[in-house]
Amino acid sequence: MSGVKRVYKWFAPDAEKEEDGRDKWPSRTAFVLAAMGGAVGLGNLLRYPSVVFANNGVQWFIPYLIALFFLGIPVLILEICIGQAYRGGVVVAFHGISKHTKGVGLAVIMTGYVVATYYVPILAFIMHYFRSSFQSPLPWTGRGTEFYMVDVVANPDPIPGTIENDAVTSYTSYPSKGLVGETVGWCAFMWFMVFLCMFKGVGVTGRVVYLTMGLPIVMVFVLMGRSLSLENATNGVKMYFAEWHGDKLASGGIWQAACGQIFFSIGVGFGYFTSYASYNTKFSNAVQDAFIIGLSNSLYEVLAGFAVFGIIGFLELRPEDGVKLSTFTVGFLTYPLAIVEMPGANFWAVIFFLTIALLGLSSAFALVESMVTMLCDTALGRKYPRPVISTGVIVISFLLSLMYCTEFGFYLLDAVDGWTNNLALIFVVWCEGIAVTTIYRHKDVIRQVGMVAFVINTAAYMLSMILAVAVAQSVSAAAGASVGFGIFIVGTIAAVLLSKTPDSIPPRFWGKGALQSKLWWLSFYSCNQLRRDLNNVVAQGKNWKIPVIWGPIIKYISCPILAIILSFAYPDFYNEKRKDPLQIFAFAVAHIVMIIIALGFIVPRAFDVFIPPEKQYLADTPYAPQVTILGMMHESDAVEARVVENEGSSDGEATNGKKG
Repeated sequence: MSGVKRVYKWFAPDAEKEEDGRDKWPSRTAFVLAAMGGAVGLGNLLRYPSVVFANNGVQWFIPYLIALFFLGIPVLILEICIGQAYRGGVVVAFHGISKHTKGVGLAVIMTGYVVATYYVPILAFIMHYFRSSFQSPLPWTGRGTEFYMVDVVANPDPIPGTIENDAVTSYTSYPSKGLVGETVGWCAFMWFMVFLCMFKGVGVTGRVVYLTMGLPIVMVFVLMGRSLSLENATNGVKMYFAEWHGDKLASGGIWQAACGQIFFSIGVGFGYFTSYASYNTKFSNAVQDAFIIGLSNSLYEVLAGFAVFGIIGFLELRPEDGVKLSTFTVGFLTYPLAIVEMPGANFWAVIFFLTIALLGLSSAFALVESMVTMLCDTALGRKYPRPVISTGVIVISFLLSLMYCTEFGFYLLDAVDGWTNNLALIFVVWCEGIAVTTIYRHKDVIRQVGMVAFVINTAAYMLSMILAVAVAQSVSAAAGASVGFGIFIVGTIAAVLLSKTPDSIPPRFWGKGALQSKLWWLSFYSCNQLRRDLNNVVAQGKNWKIPVIWGPIIKYISCPILAIILSFAYPDFYNEKRKDPLQIFAFAVAHIVMIIIALGFIVPRAFDVFIPPEKQYLADTPYAPQVTILGMMHESDAVEARVVENEGSSDGEATNGKKG
């Protein structure tokens, strides 16, 4: 019995504690691998090659890298830094941003949790293939589509609905509604594996990630070597990395695809980066970690692309021949059919499906972690040990995921996946950007330039995005851009002219005149002050600082890009999806996050149940223009925040000077 206890203690050790009593990662490597495990998933090995295939050529990497550095990494820096600085999960962190943005934090968690409930059933499909990989000959030989849709998915074809004269005349119907036995079994198994990976917190997760992330890194090189040794594999590599199609850069499709891939691939907006970062030591090198995670994620999928494009060359697939690939096509049709023709097919099938199963597992327990962290942080959650809370969450999650294990579950999964990613996820990250660049410490802005100027400027900024994409969808892109820029410019000028003259001098150029000073307070203060406040925690010693351009990038590049991507969702629903009950259900579920965000803004006290008592003070930011606030990070988590003036800032920012 003592031997069993020793094995248990080795596998699931108690987490070490930080000075404030919060659990902490056993090492920085464990945190980075866990965060990478959340980022690197099925989207890297399966979705990425399908997106690149439709936009093949080296020109793909121009919008891809721009999206990485202007969309993915800035938001990743935000999520990691606020988790580490506020020492709490997503709701706690956004409570620290403003008491009105707690709903944003809860919406982020709900988005990630919805994904988790259908992500594990996808892993059940993978495990069906993994089990079948030990049969010889491979059971999908000569019948790839039939094996996938009939044997694995086992969903009868729906009876399609119809739209006539712009009205729904009949709705899509699904003839069967029973459970698919093997899918249920594998789903239960994978939920149990998720439980084992995170039931006791970062102590056990810090050990598990060396396997769930380390093994797929090795395996992708093995798969890449095998794929590139196939006949005609070089043709696929040439299509991927050695052709130039500059004309594609003139279309919006490749830019939209690159932004979407970076966004979905890194995994911002699901909450696990903030939750994981809350278990870092207070002064970890958060900015450097964000770059390591973001760049490693992209490096992994770029290398994995060689493995898949070797297969594409082997199968002689070309986009100009009308071939279209999707995430499911690559994972369950293209690669398995190629494996059949390889020597040692069973071995390579086992390796491939084990790789994507481990990648999916690391993402699955990261997605659930946000929910568990939030519950453990509450006053009620602290009455129960983490294993009890983890068990409850896993059991409920399994029961919810059963709807995707039915004979209509595949179509429900496709619907929920589409609307969660294309609508809910985009919207919550857009709200994250608005919260940290416009709402954070808005009290300082209002007192410096006046309520009227603040409201006009904020309204112009928001409406410029909302009306621009609305006009672009209904009229033309040029008209939308004209409306957006027009509203923004006119609103900004009006706000500057109607604002009071600030008495706290902005830094450098911005403090040389009244107009520049007003513009800085209205346009840059919130994001710049958040950067300074966070840097007082994450940039200690030789740690990397959040750069000055970080806030403006999120506010004026990332948020408009997200608004544009979001605008494509509604026409798609109205034109095609409104005749399908499952699509209507998924569309409605995606809007729940919007309701949560709105309620959080209107009745913030209703969300206080998710904030531990000692963290309630975080939203009580005093009026202190250009003063960096350290109270939210002090060691004892006392109720009263301390305000410390950042005199002689090394990056040249002004201190709290008064015009004289």
